[in-house]
This record gives sequence, C-alpha cells and structure tokens, in this order.
Amino acid sequence: MIISAFKPAQSNASYFPAWRARLMLGLLLLGLLTLAGRAVYLQGLNKDFLQQQGQSRYSRVIEQNALRGSIRDRNGEILAISAPVKSVWINPQEVIATPEQVKALANLIGVKESLVQKRIDSGKKFMYLKRQLPPQIAASVAQLNIKGVYLKREFYRYYPTRELAAHILGFTDIDGRGQEGVELAWQDVLTGEHGKRRVIQDRIGRVVEDVERIRSPKPGQDLTLSIDSKIQYLAYRELARAIKTHQAKAGSIVALDVQTGEVMAMANYPAFNPNQRASMNNETIRNRVLVDAFEPGSTLKPFAVAVAMETGRVKPDTLMETAGGTFKIGKAVIRDVRDKGDLTVSQVIQASSNVGAAKIALMLPPQTFWEMLSRSGFGTETGCGFPGEASGRLRAYHTWRPIEQATMSYGHGISVNLMQLARAYTIFAAGGELKPVTLLKRDLPAVGQKVISRDTALAVSNMLELAVQPEGTGSQASISGYRVAGKTGTAHKRLENQKGYAKNRYISSFVGYAPASDPRVVIAVMIDEPTTGGHYGGVVAAPVFSRVMEGTLRALNVAHDEPLRNMVISPPFSRPESKG
Repeated sequence: MIISAFKPAQSNASYFPAWRARLMLGLLLLGLLTLAGRAVYLQGLNKDFLQQQGQSRYSRVIEQNALRGSIRDRNGEILAISAPVKSVWINPQEVIATPEQVKALANLIGVKESLVQKRIDSGKKFMYLKRQLPPQIAASVAQLNIKGVYLKREFYRYYPTRELAAHILGFTDIDGRGQEGVELAWQDVLTGEHGKRRVIQDRIGRVVEDVERIRSPKPGQDLTLSIDSKIQYLAYRELARAIKTHQAKAGSIVALDVQTGEVMAMANYPAFNPNQRASMNNETIRNRVLVDAFEPGSTLKPFAVAVAMETGRVKPDTLMETAGGTFKIGKAVIRDVRDKGDLTVSQVIQASSNVGAAKIALMLPPQTFWEMLSRSGFGTETGCGFPGEASGRLRAYHTWRPIEQATMSYGHGISVNLMQLARAYTIFAAGGELKPVTLLKRDLPAVGQKVISRDTALAVSNMLELAVQPEGTGSQASISGYRVAGKTGTAHKRLENQKGYAKNRYISSFVGYAPASDPRVVIAVMIDEPTTGGHYGGVVAAPVFSRVMEGTLRALNVAHDEPLRNMVISPPFSRPESKG
C-alpha cells in the first residue's frame, strides 16, 4: 500500500488533443515552404535586384576614352598628339577622409583645401577635383587611399610646334573636342569611339580585377596635312620679322603648290601657343588668311587685263593713255601715284597704273568682268574645309556704277581673303586653270577649272615678270637664280562702321609665283597697317615673299631657271633652341 502511494502520476501530454500536434507541424511546414518560395523567387525569378545591390558595392562600369588621332605634316612630323593623363574625381556620398588626408590631397593637386572640402560636402554623386594631372602626381593621389576618390584616364592634347602652326591646327577643349582649325573641321575623323569595361574595385575605389570588356575603345584616325613644317617655320619667321620691323598691326602669309593646290604653309602674326590657353584671345586665335576679308588693291589688276585680252579688246602692246595721271569718271577722279605717261597694257601691270587699269575695265561689259572675277573664285569660299572661312564680297554686276567697275579693276569695292587671292593666281601659274585648294596631303596633281586660255595666262604671266624687274613696283620680290612673277598691292583701309577710307591706314600685299618658266609655288603676303619703313606693298610685303619663296624653292630642290646673281644667301631654316 505504501508503494502504491508513490506511483508516478501520468503525464498531462497524454491528454493533449491530436489536432494541436498536427497544427504545429503544419505551421512549421508552411513556414519552410514560404522561405523556400521566397528563396526561389529572389534567386531564380527576381534575382536582378539582389545582384545589382551586391554589385553596387564592388562592381563598376568604367568608360575608356578613345585615343584622338594625331595630326602630322606631309613628311610625317608630328603637329598634334594626345598623351595619357589622369583626372581626379570623387563621389561625395562615398568619401571618407580625415582632415589630414583632405589637406594632403589639396596640396598634391594644387587646389585650395577649402574648395576640396566644399566639393566633398556637396552631396552629389560625381565631381571633378582636378583634370589632366601628370602620371606621377596621380600616383601620389592613389597612395593616399581615400575612400570615394577615384582616378580617370584621359588624354592631354599637345602641340609640339606651338605658335608656328597654331592657326592651322586650332585646339581642343579639355574634353578633347575640337574648337578651332583642323581640330574642329575634322572632328569626326580625329575622334574615336569611347569604350566601356566592367571592373571590381576595393573599398577605396582601386581596380582589383577586370571582369569584362563591354565595348573596346576605337581610336580616331590620323590626319596627314599638306603642310611642310620647314616651309611653315620659314613663313612664320619672316612674317613675324616684317611685322615687327614695320610695326604693323598684323599679317598673314600662305603658300600653295601650283600643281596640286596643297597648302604648303599658312601663318599669321600675332599668334598663340595652343599648349597655353592663357595666351588665347579672339584676336590671336583668328586665322586671318581665311577668316579676314580685305580689299586687295592692285593685286587684282591682272584679272581685268586677262579678261580684256581673252575677249580680244586689248593686246600686251596696246597703248593706254594715262597722261596726266588722272582719270575723271563723273564727279570722281582716279589718280596714279605720279604721271606715268602713255603705257602699254604690259606696262600698266609693270608700273601698276590705276588709270590704265580703270580704262581697261571700262572697255568690258559689267557682266563679262563680273564673270571673270567669279570664275576666279572671288565671292565664294575656297572649299578647303576650314571652319569660319570668309567668302569675301563680290556684288552683283547689275548694281555696279561705272566708277565702281573702274575701281574694282585695282582692288577697291571688292573684298577677298588671302587664300582666295593666292588661289586665284594659280590661273596665271597653271596655264589658265583655277586649282582646288586643300589642307590635306595629295599624291597626284589636281584637275582645275579652266578660266582663261593658256595663251592669255602666259601673256599675263610675262607681264607679272616685268612687275618684278628693276623698273617694276615689285623689284624687291626678285630672287637670285629664279624668274619670279608677281604683283604688288597697296590699298587704303575702309573706315569701320562708316563710309569712306582711312587716310593713313593701309593694307600692303604681294602675290606671286616661281620659277616663272615652270611655276611650282604661289605665295601671297598681306601686312595690315604698317606704320614705319613705308606702306607700299613693294616695300613691305614683297621682301617677305622673296625670302620665303627662296627658302621654299631650295627646300623643294627646284632647279634654277636663270643665272645666279652675286649675293649672300643666309640659311633659311636655322632655328633657336626650343624651350617648353
């Protein structure tokens, strides 16, 4: 009985209803199924979100800048090239930096510490701190190990010839887009296609692994220009010397290959250094050869003579009455510098008679004279592709008054750019053909547009040779050992924003070619507002032509076509030491 008193009591569990156990089991199974379903949904059906969140912590898509094409001269010498550099940028939302690190970063990149901190505090996702750093400085920035500070590979455009070819090449902006000159005109050719690659970065933004190349960068195409760097240097040097000597406002020069129409040299002064943006302004960056229009003065007289000969109205020995040196048309009076007596048509060019040229022009119907000027390329762009080229001004012939037709014969009342003028002279140098001009290298002679007959072109060329003889206005354009043909020009400058001409402001010019027996090069020179040492084209511009043409013919190994005269010839291509 005592033993039975201590018999263990039965467990209360035996009294739990069976449905409660089944309910608990069901709830557990349901929870497991829910978790499994959620896992399937996230990892199988809707995995993009999680992958994006995960990859955002370590994966980046980086843009790879394409290498911009280089620009070279006709002999392969580099005129413009892109060098790799690094730019520092930040994601302000990610930056974690101590004050000491911020100070060190600012000192390295040359930016004020307060500005760096301001950009860090901006709250944006992307900001540049410094563009285009040298590789060694970029490496020092990376060694700071600042979270949220990144380096981007870019390219710096460098111009080895500095001022010499600046107006031809132009320049790019900091993002590598062409802004002026060849860089702008051939932007689509020089610019490549940027690439993209996916990388894995560590917590401070350093690339630790390349994952995939999304798109490979495609470099831009290289350009080979028609420019010859030696001739370009010579042209720039002599132009700058003349402008300084005569204390002129500015000046331009261009040299063309007669057969191909290639631009062998094109220079302006003052100039700028495209490697130093601080030296640039609207005055210095203008390529005056193409974007400035001016009244060409007496350099236009051969065109009036050519069309008069072509239409049978005059011959080289036709006598023109210029006695007294004046010619009255209505109330206006045309004057020569002095009384030159009666002149043949050839002597009108040689002595540069305004009266003779005006009388020849008035023999022509206005439409006939206008068509000659138009076919010679005046009033239209040259087609060389340079951005911003001035087309000049050639008014419709039905608006001309007799005095305007007369003055147009000696280059007043019409405006041209220097390239147009040089190109027009290929008519006389290339047997009557107007050659198409180009800034790109050509391997074959260019087919020109026939303007006048070969006989007329040869006759005018003989007259232009006379103009360079001792009795001519362009005697200082002569070159020992070569026959030279050319014409001087001196024109009053028009008053700005009003009618009429300035009394003491001139445009001095000379256009010519050599050797006259078989022309190879046309050179045109324009000096704007010479103030000392004379203002006539034969005194100011002709000597520049002579020195540049002489050096050019020697550089091209062109054979002499007349005996050498006794004279001292200086080396044309001696350069000073290059600095910077």
